[in-house]
Amino acid sequence: MSAWVSPLLLGLMAASLASALFYGGMALQAGEARTTSRAAAMRLSLVTELMSRGRWLIGTLLVLAGWLLQALALLLAPFTVVQPTLAVGLLLLLAIAAWLLKEPVGRGEVLSVCAICLGVAGLALAGPQRTAVEVGPVTLALVLACVGAVALAIYAVGRLGGTGGLVAACGAGFAYAWAGISTKLASDALAAGSWTALILWVAATAAAAALAILSEMTALQDRPVAQVGPLVIVVDIVVAVGLAPWLTGDRWLATPFDGVPLVASILVLLAGAATLARSPRVTALMAPAAAASPR
Repeated sequence: MSAWVSPLLLGLMAASLASALFYGGMALQAGEARTTSRAAAMRLSLVTELMSRGRWLIGTLLVLAGWLLQALALLLAPFTVVQPTLAVGLLLLLAIAAWLLKEPVGRGEVLSVCAICLGVAGLALAGPQRTAVEVGPVTLALVLACVGAVALAIYAVGRLGGTGGLVAACGAGFAYAWAGISTKLASDALAAGSWTALILWVAATAAAAALAILSEMTALQDRPVAQVGPLVIVVDIVVAVGLAPWLTGDRWLATPFDGVPLVASILVLLAGAATLARSPRVTALMAPAAAASPR
């Protein structure tokens, strides 16, 4: 491999493209989710109905392609770099507003874009080297059980009608965080040639992704994608990256200046994503459709 193209850079590129596919697919899914009945919230009938719609299936295929690229990114770059880079997909929403819908882009949006780009650049420069999971099975099972329990609890409460769209989005974020961790474990199994473990972790990832999609589609029934998407990705990043030192062996202190630039880059990226998510221009992209959704 050329010295000019490092595995870390290729991993960042794969993660960035994965993020764009995630957000592009979510946008297609959101348009269909808003036309479904709220009575189907947090129920399998919601996904069953959506599966009969071509545009939703195309969006789902884009998300699946994004997951494959995320798995590739995890083969090339460390977990603590790949997961925050998924926030780059928020730029797609801004591009839709500026180029396709011809909406003005203000200084706040530009600063948010710059913050996201600066954060990703910092990750490329200060990120740790890729490592495989080094924790014992008990620790791994305990952490995954805790993350999964939160996602399942939100789902259970949602079945009783006790959660709103934003809470469902948080549940999706926890489920995606679980899927992100299991995707990392699947990539480790692939790198090690452990096919049995690979099959098991892929199956576990599929189950977590199914729960995440159900929660996410419920959130998209009455919330704009520009609110749901950033909330899902921020919860995913905070949970997954926060647990990474205990799960994946990614050593923050082993990075330049004892991990300070790495943490700063993650915080800058998240700040840019959060600011962009609150942008009135971005939020307005899907607001009319959300207001017209059935209850």
